[in-house]
Amino acid sequence: MLDTQNAAASTLSDGIILTAAQKQDFLRNGFLVIRDFVSADICGLLMHQAHNLIEKFEPSEELKTIFSAKDQRHAKNRYFLDSGGKIHFFFEEGALDSQGRLIKEKALSINKIGHALHDLDPVFNCFSRSHKIASLVHDLGINDPLLLQSMYICKQPFIGDEVTCHQDSTYLFVKDKPVTGLWFALEDATLENGCLWAIPGGHQTRLKSRSIRDKNDIVTTEIYDHTPWELEKMIPLEVPRGSVIVLHGLLPHMSKQNISPRSRHAYTLHIISGRHEYPDDNWLQKSNERPWRGFL
Repeated sequence: MLDTQNAAASTLSDGIILTAAQKQDFLRNGFLVIRDFVSADICGLLMHQAHNLIEKFEPSEELKTIFSAKDQRHAKNRYFLDSGGKIHFFFEEGALDSQGRLIKEKALSINKIGHALHDLDPVFNCFSRSHKIASLVHDLGINDPLLLQSMYICKQPFIGDEVTCHQDSTYLFVKDKPVTGLWFALEDATLENGCLWAIPGGHQTRLKSRSIRDKNDIVTTEIYDHTPWELEKMIPLEVPRGSVIVLHGLLPHMSKQNISPRSRHAYTLHIISGRHEYPDDNWLQKSNERPWRGFL
């Protein structure tokens, strides 16, 4: 295994990350693809660490939570709601039988790991707070950045579930400065294994819905716009391993089911500006003992 500090250091880059043209592309499209942002060694390191975490995870019956972007059933589950400041594991729908028993080996059954890898795991913390990522966030104009959420997404072979069209701001709402997503491809993301799709310029539309968590921990969705997504405008974002895709919080995006024999591992970070209030009725919350942190 690579030394964490040395591996993270290899990602460091002094100076400006984004050109003026790239900034304009992001403003116009709501997404930006940067290839060769993460080295192959770092991609391998993150995948190895995720494998270690999954190996150590012992799923009891109450922890077998299925993550479904289609019907959001996980939003009613205490294990999911408590994951804002922890490292929790969520299964693919096709990994469990009707009795809740695993029908595939554990390593091929996990949908994702979330949501505080960047705070609690030393490897993911070191990567997430690297100088290169901090420089990218600075170039994106995010003042006083706070690392809000992290996810390791497996998109398993044959059963990697689809993620329906959505805006990240539906789930991580900040009124005046939408959340920014960083999506790191740890493996090639292709049409066959479920790459991202997005509507260029779609971030210029308003927020269609918002997920709200009340004081009784009941999560409901407020609908502001019933107009269907213009899916015919979606384009695939096929990217090679080591790429990062920057996503505006209002950008409509999705991914299709992975029916190929190849996984599509990715790591994501969601970042907000500390100058804007993060509402206490968002589903994702942390305890006062572990407040949101920036890059230091």
